[in-house]
Amino acid sequence: MAFFSTRASTRAGSGASVRPLTGTRRSFAALPAVVLLGTAALTACSDPGAAANGEQPETTAARNGVAYNTSPDQQRVRAQKDAALAAKVPELIGRDGKLTVATTAGSIPLSFHATDDKTPIGSELDIAQLVADKLGLELDIQVTSWENWPLKTQSGDFEAVFSNVGVNKDRVKLFDFASYRAAYMGFEAKKSASYDIKGADDISGLRVSVGSGTNQEKILLAWNKELEGKGKPPAVLQYYSSDADTILALSSGRTDLNIAPYPSTVYRENTRDDLKVVGKVNAGWPSETLVAATTLKGNGLAPVITEALNSAIKDGSYAEVLERWGLSGEALPESKTITEATFGSR
Repeated sequence: MAFFSTRASTRAGSGASVRPLTGTRRSFAALPAVVLLGTAALTACSDPGAAANGEQPETTAARNGVAYNTSPDQQRVRAQKDAALAAKVPELIGRDGKLTVATTAGSIPLSFHATDDKTPIGSELDIAQLVADKLGLELDIQVTSWENWPLKTQSGDFEAVFSNVGVNKDRVKLFDFASYRAAYMGFEAKKSASYDIKGADDISGLRVSVGSGTNQEKILLAWNKELEGKGKPPAVLQYYSSDADTILALSSGRTDLNIAPYPSTVYRENTRDDLKVVGKVNAGWPSETLVAATTLKGNGLAPVITEALNSAIKDGSYAEVLERWGLSGEALPESKTITEATFGSR
């Protein structure tokens, strides 16, 4: 899942680690599912000097009509404090006046570095900002690697995770969720490719780059098991140490496919001339899942975030955020709190 978000996973060095997609993976506690490719950024605030110096926001005009602002001067969509919601924030979380949010920076347009190479920006952080505003809290962004957020959320270092995290049966044992976006994965390939990826048969024998311990990998493992049952060659899994290395391998022909959060594959299709989307799958395949804000199980924060998100949906600020990042097609009509008790009843 989003699906989905960052990792500094078991991929070694700047090259690729390659192995057939067979066998089982390590436990959720060690390395959970969603991937956002990327490296760590250190600061949480945009550069206040950019606009003051007369600089215009840097934008990337995409073929889908979206002008992506990738500068540190984000001029984010903001929301008004809701006093009733602010009063519901658990005391242990609200007493410092901050909402400490983890993200994994690196996957445009979800969570990535601005053009100053240090400011984390993207749709995930814009949505987190709306929630913090509604709750009357200062947004405190902490960039971390994908495999670190579960333990640091359990330890209390992070109060919420906004990083394309998809809800799954393993995660609900440890965390509660407030849904805010549809969750899809995209397959991308060179523009000259003729692939049409819809299921297991379509990846047989191909080299596919994927994040370790991710929902994407779970899908491919299941598809390879299906292929092996048919006596067909499985796909070959390839790991790279960064998003840049992954895309370079794809564009240079060292891999045949990359599977990544769908919004990121759409962004590249619309801003590059050499890549295209060749398939789309729900991040919870064979079931469906959603992207959600992630909080420690039972601490009472997830229901409050759900209410804040629904307030943002109602006042239009949520739709405005998704529109500015080209994600309107993944909007939800309503946020819902998802716990272990309610997971199977969605």
